[in-house]
Parts: sequence; structure tokens; C-alpha cells
Amino acid sequence: MADAVVIPGGRFGPGAPLLMYAGDVAEQRSTTVHRHSWSQEFPKPDQPEIESWVGREVTPLIDAVGGRPLLIAKSLGTNAAAIAAERSLPAVWLTPLLTLPWVTDALGRATAPFLLVGGTADKLWDGDIARRLSPHLLEVEGADHGMYVPGPLTESIAVLSRVVVAVEEFLDGIGWPSQALAVLSTDVGDVTRS
Repeated sequence: MADAVVIPGGRFGPGAPLLMYAGDVAEQRSTTVHRHSWSQEFPKPDQPEIESWVGREVTPLIDAVGGRPLLIAKSLGTNAAAIAAERSLPAVWLTPLLTLPWVTDALGRATAPFLLVGGTADKLWDGDIARRLSPHLLEVEGADHGMYVPGPLTESIAVLSRVVVAVEEFLDGIGWPSQALAVLSTDVGDVTRS
């Protein structure tokens, strides 16, 4: 069985709508979803030490899960991009912090596919950088950091629906979770043959 690890943003936990539904997409694929909550107050989110802080927070869970889980993270949680790059983990990065050089550097080192989701009204999003980093992209015109758009709330709910579709299409496109299980069984086979 495959696993997914949901990593929250700074203001809302793993049950916030974007993270909840993205995790639900993974769960509907017969995977186990592990939802992380921060154990302590985080340092300033625009300082480089935030990357190692996020790493210390989520690495024990990723290690406990084992294998090659899918990472699903929002905002602050996208500081886990370094872990994804080091371990070649596929990921869904919701409103990634593309204005932070260590996040974009980590995304640039990634060897596993990842989806980037952001909005043009988000000051932490950079569509040009996003398009350079990944062919898997959902950019929503007028959406802010919470993926809200101007107008009636139903318009923002429609954006949430678009995010769910993008996550489903991304996972279909990369063959997840079957691809993750195939890689894991290959790794296990290599170990048993040595």
C-alpha cells in the first residue's frame, strides 16, 4: 500500500480545505494518508532556518511511514521540498513559497515529478518560475495565497474544485500510486538480491 504525507501551512492545519481535499484524492486511491500538525510555534517563515525547522518537524513522520510517500504541502510546508529532492519523492505543492530562494533551489533539484498550484494574486507565487520548474502546473488567475478569488464565495469554491481536478490529473499522469509501488518493489528486490 502507498502512503501520502500532508504537511500544513502556517495558518491552517492539515484539515484546511485545500489540504483536506488534496489528501482525500490520495486516500481515494487506496492509500494511507498521514496528516501532520506542527508541534510548536515556527520561526520566521521568510528566514532560511525555516527549511531545517520544517525538516525536523516532518522527517520523523516520513521516516516512520517509510517507502516513497507522496508529499502534499501548502505554503510553509513547501519548505519540505528539500526532503522531496533528497529522497526523490513525488509531491503536490499548494501555494508554494516561490519567492524564497531555498524553496525554488530545492524544487530545481527534484528528480521526482511535482505539481505546483498557485494564483496570480499571491505575492509568494511566481508564475514564470513555476513554469520553469515543472510541466505540472495549475495557475489560477486572480487567486490569492488562500486560493480565494474576488467575487462570490462560490467562485473560490469552484477554484477548490479545479485544484482537486489538477491533483487527480497529476497523479493519473505520473501513475501514482502504482508507480510508487513499482519503484518500492524494485528497491526491495535490489535489497533482497544483494
